[in-house]
Amino acid sequence: MSQQEFILEINQLGITLTKHQEEQLEMYYQLLVHYNQHMNLTGITEKDMVYLKHFYDSLTLEKAIHLEKVNTLCDIGTGAGFPGLVLKIVFPNLKITLIDSLNKRVEFLKVVIQKLELENIEAIHMRAEEFAKSHREEFDVVTSRAVANLSILSELSLPLVRDGGYFIPMKAKMEMEITTLNSILTKLNGKIDEIISFDLPYEHSIRNLIKVKKVGITNLKYPRKFQDIKKKPLT
Repeated sequence: MSQQEFILEINQLGITLTKHQEEQLEMYYQLLVHYNQHMNLTGITEKDMVYLKHFYDSLTLEKAIHLEKVNTLCDIGTGAGFPGLVLKIVFPNLKITLIDSLNKRVEFLKVVIQKLELENIEAIHMRAEEFAKSHREEFDVVTSRAVANLSILSELSLPLVRDGGYFIPMKAKMEMEITTLNSILTKLNGKIDEIISFDLPYEHSIRNLIKVKKVGITNLKYPRKFQDIKKKPLT
């Protein structure tokens, strides 16, 4: 996907970029490739693939929720900033929190935030279950892209979502995980509002957005310690 094809495809999502936003995405790409030479940020560095599999893919969250109407968003396990950092560039109205457990990645994110002069965005080095202790029921939207099994991810994420807000994991394959998700979400006071499935353009790999609505306060016992979550996932 060339830059021009990227612009045309996101237009189909209802997104129009300013020249400044195009320049910010290009700078982000250059920083990603530069820092990736000495730290493991991504296995994808070809420009066409970054614009398709990282930039465009991140922006497909707009299929599930109108991001111009969202105030606060948390990206769990953001890695090199996908989708959260891309969303901040394209939707500057968002107040975004990026969470990652690896400090090297967080330091990279801080460099990008500074170089791109982004405001109302922070990158935090912390595990999600620890972050949840002091940020419960805080965010309009919590998302995560290809991070963990839906059982684990739901327990880590839903405590962060405000009542009436949304947890929207972005998944490629989900068939094995989705079968028990309803019973898991009931324990966490969430319910599936919608599942949006589509193919990435050009490459045609499958993507799924699972839109989970928070329908009440999550019990304080969740999230548990990570070793307990991993040892005995919710079913």
